[in-house]
Amino acid sequence: MTVQPSVAFPPSVSVIIPARNAEATIAEALDSVFSQEYAGSVEVIVADGSDTPATAALIRRQYPAVRVIPNPDQHLGAGVNAALRMATGKIIVRCDAHTRLLPGYVCRVVETLERTGAANVGGRQQVVGTTFFERAVALAMTTPLGSGDARHRLGGTEGPVETAYLGAFWRETLDAVGGLDAAFIRNQDYELNCRLRERGETVWFDPELAVAYRPRSTMRALARQYFDYGRWKRVLLRRHPTSLRARQVAAPLLVLGLVASAFSVLVGAPWTLTAAGPLAYVFVLTVGSLVVGLCRGAPAALLLPPILATMHLSWGIGFFFPPHAGREAKPEAAQVE
Repeated sequence: MTVQPSVAFPPSVSVIIPARNAEATIAEALDSVFSQEYAGSVEVIVADGSDTPATAALIRRQYPAVRVIPNPDQHLGAGVNAALRMATGKIIVRCDAHTRLLPGYVCRVVETLERTGAANVGGRQQVVGTTFFERAVALAMTTPLGSGDARHRLGGTEGPVETAYLGAFWRETLDAVGGLDAAFIRNQDYELNCRLRERGETVWFDPELAVAYRPRSTMRALARQYFDYGRWKRVLLRRHPTSLRARQVAAPLLVLGLVASAFSVLVGAPWTLTAAGPLAYVFVLTVGSLVVGLCRGAPAALLLPPILATMHLSWGIGFFFPPHAGREAKPEAAQVE
């Protein structure tokens, strides 16, 4: 059942979508926005940072009601901020070009913002793969082995959280903290939520909210994504050291442990000592993947061990190679964390 806001005149909403080379996915994202049933006014703004005019041309041809603005910086944060400056809604709803807002999302997010008084409300990242590999990545991203205790991936009870997936905000609150920090290529949402919480605001998780997300389709793309997550998490921790969580040190410690094992081989340490750590890690991945596959009845779990290892090691290695100031890598696409 659709949840309608409790006020007679629902607040206006601006849906902001940063996009880059998204002609293959933007139609599905926009269809999901226009299929929302909401009694108030809704405007849609796409900040286009594409290398070619294909994405903008598709939007103008098929969705004339959408406002397309340029994002020459191509970074997600810059695109969101550019759209925010043009937005007129009292509530800002984030969407991305590779996601779908599930039915009732806008109504529910407005109702939850009003009910809780939170500055940001988000829900579940419903990871949906279409290929065998993508389905395996979806399994990895929705298990504790792949996501720790992240509620937006695993689900859980409604309440305050440290960060939210995409999210919806009161416009005046978002303006007060300056929007996203455009210097961040990854972890932009997490960094914004750190500033909101430091300001005394609440970030709220509502499990009834869900956004469908399509994961990376190749091992190389997945490794690059998680390498970037790790390196930008290091930048985030320099800015907000109190945001450190136990799950975030697991991957760097794993990398250090494997390096130590390799070094011990070079110095002639006993085989039982050098192999203990790596064998234990392989055992945990194998058994954990078997349990996930059996519990969910998912043949794609056969790929879980190499996928989980790629996620862990890429994140952990990236943590030790943060980007240098003024030498940020060009983003592969406008993606969220």
